[in-house]
Amino acid sequence: MFPGPTIYAREGYALLVNVTNHAQYNMSIHWHGLKQYRNGWADGPAYITQCPIMTGNTYTYNMTITGQRGTLWWHAHIFWLRATVYGAIVILPKQGTGFPFPQPYSETNLILGEWWNNDVEEVVKQGNRLGLPPNMSDAHTINGKPGPLFPCSEKHTFAMEVEQGKTYLLRIINAALNDELFFAIAGHNLTVVEIDAVYTKPFTSQAILIAPGQTTNVLVQANQVPSRYFMAARPFMDAPLSIDNKTATAILQYKGIPNSVLPVLSQLPALNDTAFALSYNAKLKSLNTAKYPANVPLKVDRQLFYTIGLGINRCSTCLNGTQLTASLNNITFVMPKIGLLQAHYFNTEGVFTTDFPDRPPTPFNYTGAPLTANLGTKLGTRLSKIAFNSTVELVLQDTNLLTVESHPFHLHGYNFFVVGTGVGNFDSKKDPAKFNLVDPPERNTVGVPTGGWAAIRFRADNPGVWFMHCHLELHTGWGLKTAFVVENGKSSDQSVLPPPADLPPC
Repeated sequence: MFPGPTIYAREGYALLVNVTNHAQYNMSIHWHGLKQYRNGWADGPAYITQCPIMTGNTYTYNMTITGQRGTLWWHAHIFWLRATVYGAIVILPKQGTGFPFPQPYSETNLILGEWWNNDVEEVVKQGNRLGLPPNMSDAHTINGKPGPLFPCSEKHTFAMEVEQGKTYLLRIINAALNDELFFAIAGHNLTVVEIDAVYTKPFTSQAILIAPGQTTNVLVQANQVPSRYFMAARPFMDAPLSIDNKTATAILQYKGIPNSVLPVLSQLPALNDTAFALSYNAKLKSLNTAKYPANVPLKVDRQLFYTIGLGINRCSTCLNGTQLTASLNNITFVMPKIGLLQAHYFNTEGVFTTDFPDRPPTPFNYTGAPLTANLGTKLGTRLSKIAFNSTVELVLQDTNLLTVESHPFHLHGYNFFVVGTGVGNFDSKKDPAKFNLVDPPERNTVGVPTGGWAAIRFRADNPGVWFMHCHLELHTGWGLKTAFVVENGKSSDQSVLPPPADLPPC
């Protein structure tokens, strides 16, 4: 089935997922947004917390859902295989606990995706041989279907039936590989009530913006004239880059309306509507009630400043003798041959170092005129070591190395608070005074604005090795990633659990 099956669970459940790999590629599965306390063995990114499950083999992911409820998702976490290997995770509140918003009549999952007509791994290999980006996707999809605006021999369209006067909860997931997406429903407002499985202060918008890796729950009232209405998803891109600008559509259909009625078209923000993007993200705030508090770290033990950059390195096998690359603090991450968590747990030497710099080697005007010379990066499997239970503030700064661009960054094993964002260069003297330390949005994936910065805070209370990377698959493959080694605490219940017996071999 495509998308894959939805995993339903409740807060507090233990979850066993038996994964058998029948694909031609070795593969691992990441449970995006599940915190996996002390249990990185179940996190899933290949060569970070495990080696991939080889074709024909099986691995059981053993997980406990603690203190989380809402919409998350799962996907392949090796190469670009998540293009087609993904599905929703719906964590219901504990039995007897309702939502902190009006109970919807019904709910539906909407997974936004990207589709290639060819084997995506072959497409990527061709791009890598040239040292250039691979061919862009051929379509966007909603629940695996592109909708009637595409020239398919059959009109593959997802439809959702609603009844007049009822309220519906939509669990929206952006599973696209490389595109931030706008989403809207013709004639209907969307009330945002949750992001990345964390309740928000509700607000109403005509459209939402959702980056790869993010989830958003919205309430929709079926309060319009009964008809058929398009639900639509299309990219947001405010940098001078080419993109698959095709619109995926699905249909919101009122009960009793025949399929012969033409759907009403959706109005989406313009492709490059930066003002909408900034305004929308500024409205996202944690619920911050006694039951669902926003425990923002007020004191910071460790301050990190990471620059996000594109680059060009020499490549003897590439067409032009060079290849595009990406880096954090000018370091392009090199994937190891065994899992970093195994190397950490068993003290295996020579796999990684813990000397990732806390700030860039050379400060410069990060978002000034485009820089097109001296774009080489350093290569290494370099990680940052973090003391257990310390509080971390990380500023992610976009740069104009080749071009500025928006980057959605995902941190495994944690949620974090987005205490501030801005356009231009982060000013360490002035900008912290404007941080929201009361009810900032809490999430696992943050969109760093084009030519701007985002500041996040979290408490490092989950020991292990935790991947942090751009969720644009193009950039991840180019090396825009690193990992944190969070040390064990003093007691055994603050230490990484032993690996399971069926952990895939390397």
